[in-house]
Amino acid sequence: MNQLKIKVCGMREPDNIAGVANACPDYMGFIFYEPSKRFVGFEPQNAIFSVPESVVKVGVFVNEQIERILQLASTFELEAIQLHGDESPQECQQIQKSGLTVFKAFSIDKSFDFNTLNQYTEVCDFFLFDTKGALPGGTGKKFDWQLLDNYQLKVPFFLSGGITPDDLETISRFEHPRWRGLDINSGFELSPGYKDVWKVRKFIEIIRHKSVI
Repeated sequence: MNQLKIKVCGMREPDNIAGVANACPDYMGFIFYEPSKRFVGFEPQNAIFSVPESVVKVGVFVNEQIERILQLASTFELEAIQLHGDESPQECQQIQKSGLTVFKAFSIDKSFDFNTLNQYTEVCDFFLFDTKGALPGGTGKKFDWQLLDNYQLKVPFFLSGGITPDDLETISRFEHPRWRGLDINSGFELSPGYKDVWKVRKFIEIIRHKSVI
């Protein structure tokens, strides 16, 4: 039985990074996609380097050059990369071979073909299932999690998309043998890129106390 992992994404502000880090999430995500309202910037922040070793730092990228991803991973001391664009299995493999953990995000709706995931099973450590929208990245809305009954592959996944503190009951009812974690972002924000630390802390405490898969 594995406890659910919690990834807090879209971190940007130094004091907020420190506050959320003190809530002890398993992963913390930093968005390196300039059009995003939560773009962290390309200049290293001391707050990122002060994140405890127990928190895995994840860089989020959209259709970025692999060389650029690896450069920023080194500069920011990232341990994992989340790919949110149209990255190929070959690109995922190249990043994975560099020693970084690879999350590959897929946008889910009723028309999603889960067979497209077959070519990624050997080159990704985790899949992240998010809600399909018009633009790359999150929509702040949930998709129908029951669609994941169609997911039968071996790669473990994180649930993303519009998760809020009010979803604890829904989370407690969801079951899947490959489900390993939750990705939270806008549903816990006071403003774009700035999390409500109390809500994050309380959510993590409740999930860790009640939730095993």
